[in-house]
Amino acid sequence: MTFRGVPDVDPQPAPRRALFGWALFDWAAQPYFTLITTFIYAPYFANAVAANPVQGQAIWGYATAFAGLLIALGSPFLGGVADASGRRKPWILAFGCLLVVGSSCLWFGRPAAPETVPIVLLAFIIATIGTEFATVFNNAMMPTLVKPEQLGKLSGIGWATGYVGGVLSLFVMLLFMVGDPQTGKTLIGLNPIFGLDPAAREGDRAAGPLTAIWFVIFIIPMFLFTPDTPARMPVSDAMRQGVSRLREALNHLKEHPNTATFLIANMIYADGLVALFAFGGIFASSTFDWGTTELGIFGILTAISGTFGALIGGFLDNRLGSKGVVMISLGLLLCSVIAILCIGRDYIFWMTVAPATPGDGLFASAPEKMYVLIGIMIGFAAGPMQAASRTLLARLSPPQRMAQFFGLFALSGRVTSFLGPLLVGIVTAATASQRGGMMVLILFFTVGLVLLSRVKAPQP
Repeated sequence: MTFRGVPDVDPQPAPRRALFGWALFDWAAQPYFTLITTFIYAPYFANAVAANPVQGQAIWGYATAFAGLLIALGSPFLGGVADASGRRKPWILAFGCLLVVGSSCLWFGRPAAPETVPIVLLAFIIATIGTEFATVFNNAMMPTLVKPEQLGKLSGIGWATGYVGGVLSLFVMLLFMVGDPQTGKTLIGLNPIFGLDPAAREGDRAAGPLTAIWFVIFIIPMFLFTPDTPARMPVSDAMRQGVSRLREALNHLKEHPNTATFLIANMIYADGLVALFAFGGIFASSTFDWGTTELGIFGILTAISGTFGALIGGFLDNRLGSKGVVMISLGLLLCSVIAILCIGRDYIFWMTVAPATPGDGLFASAPEKMYVLIGIMIGFAAGPMQAASRTLLARLSPPQRMAQFFGLFALSGRVTSFLGPLLVGIVTAATASQRGGMMVLILFFTVGLVLLSRVKAPQP
């Protein structure tokens, strides 16, 4: 296969420990998305900290939108800085610190304590900015580590590694930290470690500090083993050049209409995926009265399917091409959202079914089982979509502006990322319906799929 958008001189293959360290970034960062934004903390905030689930979904959407707007404004500029300065690791360290501080502060969100809502939202915004900006620089390291024909495989392994990290972090939460408020015991019948009080929902709140500690521990191999690009100039000079390089990149984008079309498509479908992950757990918890245990197990199943999906997608990338993998994944996500909207507590599509009753067991009703199956399909599709998208960007980008175009890639994935959560929040508040808010996701996936179909990609 021929690749475009990679350095003019093929990089010397990095040693395995360097690739291992790079892949562990996804492992280190994934609990933020798994524990905080999707399965543990976001549903806890909407159902326990906020006044009610509808308001919780709305204001969580507003906070996600604000963080996305700031990320959209900063990502391409930082990509230009990375191209000028050459260094990636110092920026990963700086923004990793924001992730750690913001995640740790989520502990202060107490149940039925509205005065803690502003603290939680500010901490969430800070942590989100740190996570996403650190990812920009981690992505920009990828083409310097392997030969062009190995990009798809490395990207898929990175995403799969991240999903495994997410699964293990969920296991830690469910087995040792989150206790049932009624029994006081964890999923395996233990008292929560560190004296966490189930009645005060301290296990749910501990998702923030655990995410911070997890990142600090598992980011270390990347700093120790993965080589960085040599410094080209002082950071102060690089920052001055960053502004001009951003302007330059946008001008150069006009010369690459095919890449521009892909970035616009990515902008739209990535926005839909952000919103789906941000509100999928909240929607499930309110629809079926799922607690942290149910959401955690649901998350584990979704993450496991995402692991296999990312691995399979990475290998299919070199057979079907990145574009083909992304389009198949988008089709599955679109079908999944439509199916979710057709499932309620006591119905599946047009059929009325018996709802679950107390004591029936885990995922006892048919709608719950169907929702779990849909979640597994979402996980299976999301991993390949994200992995193949960044590989496609590497193949389409100008060779000498890799980090800068990865900044534009982050921009395209974030420039309207505030719009999806914002629309979900607005429609949820306007209709007083969480289901109504979720309907806007159909639009994002549909438009993204149509635009991506127009992208001309290298053939496998």
